[in-house]
Parts: sequence; structure tokens; C-alpha cells
Amino acid sequence: MDERLAAAWRQLPDFLGWHVLLSASALALGALVSLPLAVAASRHPRLRWPVLAGAGLIQTVPSLALLALFFPLLLALSNLAKALFGVGFSALGFLPSLLALALYSMLPMLRNTSAGLAGVAPALTEAARGVGMTDRQMLFEVELPTAAPVIMAGVRTAAVWTIGAATLSTPVGQTSLGNYIFSGLQTENWVAVLFGCAASAALALVVDQLLGLAEAGLARRDWRRIAAGAGGLALALAAAVAPLAVRALEPRPYVVGAKNFSEQYILAELMSRRLERGGARVARKEDLGSVIAYRALAGGEIDAYVDYSGTLWTTVLNRDDHPPRAVLLQHLGEILAERDGVRLLGPLGFENAYALAMRRDRARALGIASLDDLARKAPSLTLGADLEFLSRPEWRTLKAAYGLRFKTQRQFQPTFMYRALAGGDVDVITAFSSDGRIAADDLVVLADPRGAIPPYDAVILISPQRAGDRRLIDALGPLVGRVSVEAMRRANYSVDRDKGKVAPAQAAAALEAGLGGR
Repeated sequence: MDERLAAAWRQLPDFLGWHVLLSASALALGALVSLPLAVAASRHPRLRWPVLAGAGLIQTVPSLALLALFFPLLLALSNLAKALFGVGFSALGFLPSLLALALYSMLPMLRNTSAGLAGVAPALTEAARGVGMTDRQMLFEVELPTAAPVIMAGVRTAAVWTIGAATLSTPVGQTSLGNYIFSGLQTENWVAVLFGCAASAALALVVDQLLGLAEAGLARRDWRRIAAGAGGLALALAAAVAPLAVRALEPRPYVVGAKNFSEQYILAELMSRRLERGGARVARKEDLGSVIAYRALAGGEIDAYVDYSGTLWTTVLNRDDHPPRAVLLQHLGEILAERDGVRLLGPLGFENAYALAMRRDRARALGIASLDDLARKAPSLTLGADLEFLSRPEWRTLKAAYGLRFKTQRQFQPTFMYRALAGGDVDVITAFSSDGRIAADDLVVLADPRGAIPPYDAVILISPQRAGDRRLIDALGPLVGRVSVEAMRRANYSVDRDKGKVAPAQAAAALEAGLGGR
């Protein structure tokens, strides 16, 4: 069996279990809110428009944006709870995903329940009143049973939507089938992408068919069909979450985090391998944004990950000064420890700095060798950036230092950003200095004569709760100062350019072998 497919099957129980648990919880919460609201709207016509319009408005917000918006809101509430009661809660992962998906599931259930109740024949309600039924009795004994097939149709639609949208919960720290898709897109592992899509589609189809069986049973008053549908759903839910329940009984694993590009996957695997070889159980939490990754670490939701000194200095500490590299690292370690209890274990030994790069032939034709040269030509050029750069402080600093104004700015996943440059869709990209594609694609990195770009030493960060953990420190400490930029470029290149044939785990093994396996 292809190693990529074998790796996907090994990860399936964990990814599927979390996906099912999240989707089922969100659908249940959405139904718990939607059904009473729909009943109230059917009883009070003035409520109908605001309720349906509000649910419709939520649908206009892209689901990924809705998921992301809950993170700062919950983080603020957690900080408030901590200040008032001394105890906060997790603002990352399951809770923001649950709330966003529950909101996203509401519209079809609200609409179908309202339509189903409105469609009950007046003769039935008049007959019910004629025999002396109360409003409550009419609702539960006449209206809801009559409208049940229509309501179930809405639940089926909501279930399919929710299962599909749950794949987008990965960037906010929630494990799901989306892990296959996000990491596969970044590393061009199309086997993983297709596996994740197929698993999500299969899950949606199974759930839809089981809900359809229950819907048919309600329409025909056939309790065997209803029981078969409900029983099938219960069995599927139990089978999917059973592995999670077993793991919940085990001691908490070490959680290694990673952002959403190849180098981060490789380094997370490198650290995980060292911990596992020492007998530790390790979980990975990947595809995190820069700010989310650090906050997850400071909050103890991940135990270790690799970040970059320039990112921490500008984005986490909001500093705009540019001290020398050694001074920056020293101050960074002191401030993070004092402010958040985060331990900076040390630099790995290489830098992954932001840089602006061009194809060599294009740069030569335009006479561009530095950012000063670029500034003069920028109004006629197109910039391609990764998904974060244009909102980062470093971009504001670069624009201010050189007066950069491009004709067009476009954003890409890093892999596709390099493809866009090679294909001539963009003229300049925000490259990464440790990326092997710079040499492979014959790119020229533009000089920064004004020193506007800060140093980006790769550093290992440890959470406050694990800052004194001997096993963790002993496993990761030997990596400090031993990963060269050349070795990192080779590892990155092997993943990024071999169309997913080399997985991050294989690249991590090769990288560690180059360190002598210590």
C-alpha cells in the first residue's frame, strides 16, 4: 500500500472521531436552539422575520470566518472569567468550533420547522380545539407529529452542511477530517486531500441516509424505520468516538503544535519523534495561525512548538524596534517568561526570515537587486504573499521603510504562491529564507539595505505548565543550535517539490539522521 495512503488510514480513527463528535454536538446544540425558536416564531408572526433573517445573515458569513471570529470573543470571556473567578476556559479548538457550527446549522432547521408548522391543515387544528386540547397538547400531539417529516428534512440538510463545514475547524485548533485537507494542500499530498474529502463525503452520506430512514418512518408512522435510523446513528456515533473515549482514560499526552506550512510540519514531527522514542505519548495539533499557536501555548493547550524570533517580537510583543539578533533573543526569552511563563528553550540554529524574491530572469530584466530598486518598479508589478504577511507588522514596516506600492496584491497558500511566481501570475513573492525552492526555482532574494526585516531565528517554545518538565527538556534540548539552514532547506525541499511523495514524518527522520540521531 502507498505510504501516504497507509498514513491516512492510521490517522483516521482520531480525525474521524473528533469530526463526528464535533458535528453531532453542533447539530444537537443547533436543534436545541432552532426548534423552540421556530415554534415561538410560528406562534408569534412578528418574530418570524427577525428569526429567519438573523439565521440567514449568519449563512452569509463564510464558515471559516465565523469559526475564527469566535476565538477572540471566547478568549476575552476566558480572560474575564480568570480575572473574576481565577479560572478560565479553553478558547481554542472544540468550543469555538462548536458554537460557530451550531449557528451555521440553524437556518435549515428554522425554515423547515416554521414551514412544517405553518403547513398543518387548519382542519386538524380546529378538530383538536374542538375536543378540548390545550395549546401544549396541540403542539406535541398534532402539529409537531404532522410537521415531523418536513422538520427532519431540515435536520438532514443541516447535518450535511455541518459535517462539511466542520472540516474548516482545523485552523482554530480543532482536530477534524480537515487536517487531511489543510496539510495535504500545503505539502501537495493529493492522496491526503482526496482521502479527507472522501471521508467527509462518506460520513455526510451515511448520516443523511440514516436520517432519511427516520424521516421516512415519521412520514409513514413506521416505528421500525424510525428505530432503525435512530439506532444506526447511535451506533455510528458510538463507534466513531470510542477511540477518543479510550484515550481520554490515558494520561494526558504531550501536545506538539505546528503552523500551516511544510517546515512547521517537519519540525513538529522531529520533536514528536524524539518524545515518542523516550516513551512519551504525543498528540499533534497542526495548521494553527501564528497568534493562535502562541496563545494556545501560553494557555497550556499545546506544550511545545517552533516559532520565529521576528514573529514573536513584532506580532506577539508588538515591538517595532530592531535590536541586534543576540539582544533580541535574550530580551525575547526574558519577556515571554516574565509575562506569560513561556520558556524559550533556545534557537535551533537556522533562520527562516521573510524576504521578497523574484525570478532571476525577471529581476535582471527589470534591473532589480534590492528593495530600493523594487520600490521604483513596484507600481507596475504584482505582489504574491502568503495568507498572513499582508496583515503583519513586518509588512507595514517594509512599506514605511521603502515606500512600496504595488499595482496588485494577491494572497496564496505558500505552495501555490511559488507556483504563481513560476507561472508569471505574480512578479514578486514573500519568500522564506529556509525554503529549498529559492535555489531550486533559481530565485533571487532582494537585498534589504535599510534592515527593515527583523531576524527570524527558529526557536523552541515550551508552555508554562511544561517549563520544568525534565522529559520534555531532555528530548528537545539536544536540538538547540544543531539544525543548519542547509539541512532545513533540504528537508523542506523534499516535501514541497516531490508532490507529497515525501511526508513530513519522512523528512523529519532524514533531518534527525543528519543530526546524528541524538
